[in-house]
Amino acid sequence: MNTLHIQNLSKTYPNGVKALDDVSLAISNGMYGLLGANGAGKSSLMRTIATLQSPSSGKIFFNGDDIHQNPDCVRNCLGYLPQEFGVYPKISAVELLHHIGVLKGLIDKKKRSQQVESLLHQTNLYEHRKKHVHTYSGGMRQRFGIAQALLGSPHIIIVDEPTAGLDPEERHRFLNLLSKIGENIIVILSTHIVADIYNLCTNMAVMNQGKILVHGKPSDLVQTLKGKIWSKTIADDQLPHYREVHEVISTRLVAGQTQIHIRAETSPGSNFDVVDPTLEDFYFSTIPSSKQQNTAVS
Repeated sequence: MNTLHIQNLSKTYPNGVKALDDVSLAISNGMYGLLGANGAGKSSLMRTIATLQSPSSGKIFFNGDDIHQNPDCVRNCLGYLPQEFGVYPKISAVELLHHIGVLKGLIDKKKRSQQVESLLHQTNLYEHRKKHVHTYSGGMRQRFGIAQALLGSPHIIIVDEPTAGLDPEERHRFLNLLSKIGENIIVILSTHIVADIYNLCTNMAVMNQGKILVHGKPSDLVQTLKGKIWSKTIADDQLPHYREVHEVISTRLVAGQTQIHIRAETSPGSNFDVVDPTLEDFYFSTIPSSKQQNTAVS
């Protein structure tokens, strides 16, 4: 069992921006979701865990070792897929994986070749292995990113906003791949897409302005709102009134009409229907700014 303990972690950049504010988490094998809007501090946390930057204060322990006193304890068994990554031009996927494998210490050519071939099959890229990676579609490139992250049989994998920009089919394929990977190692999934967390992660945390607002099992967090989410379809010009007198956590355009979700202990009035809460409802009720700003379209 792999364990990652983050203790009172803070990070302030030279320009004065406090990206992390006293973050503490305990993570073990399985998929762990970090949910938050852009700028919430997720990428700063990922970079600190990956030892790409040092914290201003606090510590991180991986399997009992302090990763900033001994960064190799995590670097030697880390797979990292950042939000954006570049590739060498005019080099095929199989050649690039071999190159990255050597950089990761996979010196034995036969063993490296076996692992590269296995990963190309696992990520459904084998038939495209001789194509230049810079010509890949967005989804293919993300799958290549997972393949390179899996080189060397890592014990911890960090993926930062992995499904941003993917079409629905590629997103589904990519998430299935992540789910299979996360059975025996730590996989930290950083995203602002609520559905990715609910469908994949056994545990999660909500981040906002560098802080952990809440953490737990997605299903348990959603159940805290049971019987407290009320829905109603209203005219657009009624929205300011409802925002003023109720805790409107989200609005959604459905077939050209505005549907609101309100958090309340009892019925907020006539024509409201109590609805089963979702992780989206929990997230919007947890993030203060979203209560006035969130609008979804379906």
